[in-house]
Amino acid sequence: MQFNVLAVDARQQVVSLSLEAASAMLAADELRQRGLTALSLQSKGLNFSLSIKRKAKFDATLFSMELASLLRAGLNLVEALQTLADKDAQGERREVLGGLLAAIRRGEPFSQAVAGFARHFPPLYVATIKSAERTGSLREALNRYIAYQEEIERVRKKIVSATIYPAILLAVGTLVISFLVLYVVPRFAQVYADMSATLPFFSRVLLNFGSFVGAYGWAMALFLFGLLAFAIFGFTKPEIRAKANGAVWRIPAIGARMKTYQLARLYRTAGMLLDAGIPAVRALGMCRELLAAHLRPQLMNSERQIQKGVKLSAALAAAGLATPVASRMMAVGERGGDMGRMFCEIARFHDDEVARFIDVFTRAFEPILMTVLGCAVGAVVVLMYMPIFELAGSIR
Repeated sequence: MQFNVLAVDARQQVVSLSLEAASAMLAADELRQRGLTALSLQSKGLNFSLSIKRKAKFDATLFSMELASLLRAGLNLVEALQTLADKDAQGERREVLGGLLAAIRRGEPFSQAVAGFARHFPPLYVATIKSAERTGSLREALNRYIAYQEEIERVRKKIVSATIYPAILLAVGTLVISFLVLYVVPRFAQVYADMSATLPFFSRVLLNFGSFVGAYGWAMALFLFGLLAFAIFGFTKPEIRAKANGAVWRIPAIGARMKTYQLARLYRTAGMLLDAGIPAVRALGMCRELLAAHLRPQLMNSERQIQKGVKLSAALAAAGLATPVASRMMAVGERGGDMGRMFCEIARFHDDEVARFIDVFTRAFEPILMTVLGCAVGAVVVLMYMPIFELAGSIR
């Protein structure tokens, strides 16, 4: 398989070459053996699909990783952006990079250039670049943003991986029960139609339901489809989503963990902004949209308290936005004068706490879910076959 490679050699120069390898992993190993650091690796046979993917979405994190690699190799900002633009012949990525180059050549600072593409670069990214322009450490700012995104992705992957198996189990169990109730039971109801008076009570209830489904199946399907469409439409409304979210937050154990997860996002983002040299009040204001709607007024109250001269730890604790662990760690950070790093440590501590809770919850929830689904399937099967068992007993 042929690969188009963009890499940095031992002299810190960017080189472009073609490479023959059985897979992308083997191609990357061969590049390392040659003393090259890969910037991009694209299969020639997948150019069309990859260009479609790039056209669909611009990845700011990937862009930051590539830009940081080129800056580390010794290229200046314009050369690095031009190299990345030349690498992509078409698509949205090419358009964004071309726009950034055009803005810089007009004399605009890099932060203003990325701010012009608000759909691709969040305000957090713009603030990070703007702080780097004051200190002249663009590469370090990019690395901070990359590390921030990697931490968020690490937590997200933990949550997703912990919920995949229960979700699959629930979906398969629902499909099995639906097949039994909506397809098998109506056919058993036809077989038992003449002996319904002698059936056990629960069997009669199940088979009567099967007869109803057999007679009005299409009407039930349309009703369920309409109910699903109404639910989807309802969740597109912010007020309905807010009420549903509030109901979940009121569940004691789950609500507390959701708040911890939200606070971890607040701490991590604020820590990165403080490390970038952004004042505390402004950093907290930029984090406001990351929180749930009912927590934002509390954050605004803490901002007002900080403006009045209250310590950051005391203001967040008074607003209910600091756990006991976070309050102690923030007090240590204030004494040491390194609140940015301490915020990141607090976020990592709470992310691990949430991950452990999810792991324990799923370990306990999976056997309970399997038991419930197994009992439901078993009950349907037993109620369908109970008349046959009774008939066999009467024959003996």
